[in-house]
Amino acid sequence: MFYEPGPDKRTDCKVCPRLCNISPGKRGFCRVRENKAGTLYATNYGECAAQALDPIEKKPLYHFHPGSLILSLGTVGCNLRCGFCQNWNIAHESPPTTYLPPERAVELARQQKEKGYDCVGLAYTYSEPFMWYEYVYDTAKLAHQAGLKNVLVTNGYISEEPLVALLPYIDAMNIDVKAFTDEFYKTNCAGRLDPVLRTVEIASKHCHIEITTLLVTGLNDSPEEVDRLTDWLAALDPEIPLHFSRYFPNYKMNLPPTPLQSLSRARETAQKKLRYVYIGNAPELGASSTSCPGCDRMLIERQGYVVRAAEIPGGSCPACGEKIAVVM
Repeated sequence: MFYEPGPDKRTDCKVCPRLCNISPGKRGFCRVRENKAGTLYATNYGECAAQALDPIEKKPLYHFHPGSLILSLGTVGCNLRCGFCQNWNIAHESPPTTYLPPERAVELARQQKEKGYDCVGLAYTYSEPFMWYEYVYDTAKLAHQAGLKNVLVTNGYISEEPLVALLPYIDAMNIDVKAFTDEFYKTNCAGRLDPVLRTVEIASKHCHIEITTLLVTGLNDSPEEVDRLTDWLAALDPEIPLHFSRYFPNYKMNLPPTPLQSLSRARETAQKKLRYVYIGNAPELGASSTSCPGCDRMLIERQGYVVRAAEIPGGSCPACGEKIAVVM
């Protein structure tokens, strides 16, 4: 889907902003879309490299069916090259895969419910789900018809046309906004910022979204950059949950872990403009529970992936009546 044949049997891929022009026998930047004699193929269709029944908070999604589980699937390939990638062995290597047809994926999710697990549906995650586009599209459509929820955990680096085509079947997204400067994206991710911001803006009008920013020591954790990020998100919708995540050395980056002070400072800055701000990968900071922004009553307590949620009748705080942006 979303490519055009060109002269000399070359193909122009239109799935993401890279717009790779691919010669016969070669693959695009993502490593999974291959030109075979002038036709572009998704070589990873149905090839599942990782599968698990995860807490939905692991995505992380804190305001979408809190305390539930979701069947999570991932494949090889990514259209960014982040030096700090946390799932590089899936995204940038060639792990073994198992073929999982869309019908079987949906059946597995339904079986979890039949076994008594509170499984709300399917999450496409671990590497970049937009590089699994055709499979995600087919599977999400079937899951939607079966009454299951579909979740994307994504870098947001997608062209507008395929994004809009998929959104009718997507219920929630966690989108990485990796930094708020184009220079960071170019230097550390081999990408650009603007397409990601556009994805957030479009998706926010169609489904539940939450944002994650991995604060990398000395690269994107300055008060000025955090301020610009939260200004932009507050102007879009101050109800959108923001997750600051602690960086640890991984893949090709050996900077020291994000100082806890930087994470706390970023959260304090963001809370002046946004109603729900969390910190991940730093349980010692105790910043993963949800409180009412009106009266500060604890509504959803999280200890790791153990979740205790209060009743939120009619989507409002039971103590003060404040409207709470949580899909229960």
